[in-house]
Amino acid sequence: MSSRTAPPWPLVALFTAGYLAAYLLPTTVGRLDSGLPLTATEAGSIGSALLLSSAGAGFLLAAHVHRVGPRRLARAGLLLVAAGYGTAAIGHSVPMVVAGAVAGGFGSGTATTVAATGIAAESDPHRASTLGLFGVSALAGAVYLTVPHLGPGHGLPFAAIALTALLVWPATGRLPARTPAAAAPRETGRLPHPRSGLVLAAGMLCWSLAQNSLWGVSGRIGLTQAHLTEVTVGAVFAVALGAGLLGVTGAGALGPRLGRALPIGAGTALIAGCIALSASATNLPSFATGEIAWNTLYPIVLSYLIGLAASLDPRGRWAVLVGSASSLGTAAGPLTGSVLSAQAGFPAMGVILAAGLLAITLPLTAVALHTGGRALLPGAVRRRGSTPVGEIPEVYENSAGYEDSDVYENSYASTSAR
Repeated sequence: MSSRTAPPWPLVALFTAGYLAAYLLPTTVGRLDSGLPLTATEAGSIGSALLLSSAGAGFLLAAHVHRVGPRRLARAGLLLVAAGYGTAAIGHSVPMVVAGAVAGGFGSGTATTVAATGIAAESDPHRASTLGLFGVSALAGAVYLTVPHLGPGHGLPFAAIALTALLVWPATGRLPARTPAAAAPRETGRLPHPRSGLVLAAGMLCWSLAQNSLWGVSGRIGLTQAHLTEVTVGAVFAVALGAGLLGVTGAGALGPRLGRALPIGAGTALIAGCIALSASATNLPSFATGEIAWNTLYPIVLSYLIGLAASLDPRGRWAVLVGSASSLGTAAGPLTGSVLSAQAGFPAMGVILAAGLLAITLPLTAVALHTGGRALLPGAVRRRGSTPVGEIPEVYENSAGYEDSDVYENSYASTSAR
């Protein structure tokens, strides 16, 4: 699916529809236990099931987009999104809502897989992925500002996602019905840097778990602990998502100027502080400061982690494995956050998550310092718990000191929170 056969805007629209559910996770989970007979932990488990279903779709379908056809697969995904989340929106029983959320999550992952595969084949995937991030962040921000004025209940966030899928449906007509089979992969041998790759994969699982544990309960922190209205919490999230766009832009502008170790190490430590601040917030200034600073730093650090994973293997195998580990952490985040907050309270949860991030800062930084790969061009930026939607051609310097180049066109089709 090249830029000659699929214009970028349909892919950006599909990207937005696929990622919206993860971006709306705080309000979706937060409204579940207010509109249905659920505990906070049970609501968080539904959020985790939604994300796990979405990630599962990516794992199952990533290798089949070319064979099935982008247009057919995208339409199937959007139908599942509309039907699944639509069912969850109108459902009044817990089993009906759970079934709809899981089906909708699989549809979100399917749409994301097609978008990721298409954007990876674009001549400028970084630009296309940035447009997608801008699109989903802007739409999610609008939902956060609008939904609180439309009334209570769990159905509105689900209905917004379903409506988005229906609006994006006409754009799938611009996608190719069929693409040639992907070129056979080159002969592969042993994975390079096995120890560093395993450390990075384990670290990314914990890193994503911490981020999404807080993101999944952020809405409840603002409402119940900081004593804010839903309108105010939505406004904070909208501003925070806007700050995330600045982070995306900043990551692209910085590129390799600071190396990888400093942004990963210092950035993760700062994120730990933001998480502790947000989780302990008891008023608007502390809640807003923590959320906005966290959302600004997150995409910057993540972009360097993605580039580090790609540099470990020029064929992108470690990038795929690390992305898969990250998606597992993303899916487990909402349930983990709900359990921790229910058992220990929000401030203690924040301290536990921050301590976990600080504990993995050293091994992640060590991997960045130890490995010889150094990307000279930044790769694509992935939003929280979501798929990196393509890599631009990278020139890296390997451990032997010579330069090589490769194009990473792997699609990492897992969805996550955010």
